[in-house]
Amino acid sequence: MINPNLLKSFVTLCETKHFTLAAEQCHMTQSGLSQHIKKLESQLNVELIHRHAKRFELTPAGERLLEQAQHILGCLTELPEQIREDEPYRGTVKIMSPGSVGLKLYPVLLTLQQSHPELVIEYRFAPNKDIAEAVKTKQIDIGLTSEQVDQHVLTYDPLASEPLLLVTPEFITAPSWDALSTIGFIHHPDGAYHGNLLLGANYPEFQHVNQLPNRGFSNQIGLILEPVSRGLGFTVLPAHAVSAFSPAEKIRQHTLTHPIWEPLFICQGKHQPYTKAVNTVKKAIKEVLS
Repeated sequence: MINPNLLKSFVTLCETKHFTLAAEQCHMTQSGLSQHIKKLESQLNVELIHRHAKRFELTPAGERLLEQAQHILGCLTELPEQIREDEPYRGTVKIMSPGSVGLKLYPVLLTLQQSHPELVIEYRFAPNKDIAEAVKTKQIDIGLTSEQVDQHVLTYDPLASEPLLLVTPEFITAPSWDALSTIGFIHHPDGAYHGNLLLGANYPEFQHVNQLPNRGFSNQIGLILEPVSRGLGFTVLPAHAVSAFSPAEKIRQHTLTHPIWEPLFICQGKHQPYTKAVNTVKKAIKEVLS
């Protein structure tokens, strides 16, 4: 590993273009400075400067090293400040949530970013099963999820609840079991989970969404209701996703005998320290959804 002091001696010599001045700036003798340059050349196994009389010229290798060394020394100079730096409105915050809540939350967080341009929001939509894994592996800072898994390594802070809605094409006014079995199910990444919760609580005939005819699949939250609006099937979605769909008149949401509210949690790593920026965004999320 190259000693940064050797690089500093080399850069100082290149910038002053004079051994005596460089030695003075480095608080060392001219002989000591020369030894630094020779040691650097020995470690890199290249000639860095071509000496003639009391002058010198950089070799091609020396020119390449100068560019790299200036960058390295600059990074080392800024390092302590960067390590200490932790401001509530500066930095990148990575979030992952199911699509439904994301439709409501993401625009609000973008408004926060507009007010604080040094705060960067990275937002990904994902099904519940992927979110906990992303938090565990530190791919994201904040996960919003409706399921609690791996509680020995993850914490779940209750945040809100959201009703699950049965959504059919507009021509279905009474969602009997026979009607649903005939039209079939439009799947999405959390479709089986949502369907099991709502349909299982309201239809004695229901066992699993796989017993229903498969009429399609979409992993794009804004498009899941598109096939429903065209009469191709029905689905179960959280309320935020349903309210965001247009044209609303092409679908029908139904109130069932036993309503189901899906809980929502903020998921983070247990004992994981977070930046002030992450805590700022976490507070904003709670203000929007609580």
